[in-house]
Amino acid sequence: MKKNKIQLIIMDIMMPKMDGLKATMKIRAEKSIPIILLSAKSEYTDKIMGLNLGADDYITKPFNALELLARVKSQLRRYTQLENLEVKSHLYITGGLIIDDERKIVTVDGETVQLTPVQYKILKLLTANAGRVYSIDTIYEKVWNEAPFNPENTVAVHIRNIREKIEINTKNPKYLKVVWGIGYKVEKL
Repeated sequence: MKKNKIQLIIMDIMMPKMDGLKATMKIRAEKSIPIILLSAKSEYTDKIMGLNLGADDYITKPFNALELLARVKSQLRRYTQLENLEVKSHLYITGGLIIDDERKIVTVDGETVQLTPVQYKILKLLTANAGRVYSIDTIYEKVWNEAPFNPENTVAVHIRNIREKIEINTKNPKYLKVVWGIGYKVEKL
């Protein structure tokens, strides 16, 4: 992927070394190209997890080749249209949470929230990619711009502090959610 321009990925979930779900998370941390997951698993929980981690589509085996081709064409059509759109706004919005990246202002339901620079970077990363789950390691790498070394406590403390500032109920957060065993995301509302 680093050497060639890839327009779409069809990936099996059951792969050696790294499964398709972890690979999807790693790809999503860097690229927004369409990902179609293939799996023999037809459980709804597997499908939901794959889609929540950033896959654009999920097909269970055995599948019809014409259906796969139609899904590929659909994803490519959508991707090429989105790729040609110019991003004109520096606003990241989900529900009542708004980040104005030009002015570096965060508001929740119209109220300005004061964040530290690190808290701002974490919240911006997650809000700009609302619905996408980021692992603790990926959050650390993207915010601190260095390889993670025991990042769990560092990231968890910042997440807790952000929640205290943006959530009405930190025990039942509306925006900043944990995906147990995987990482964190800002809910797409």
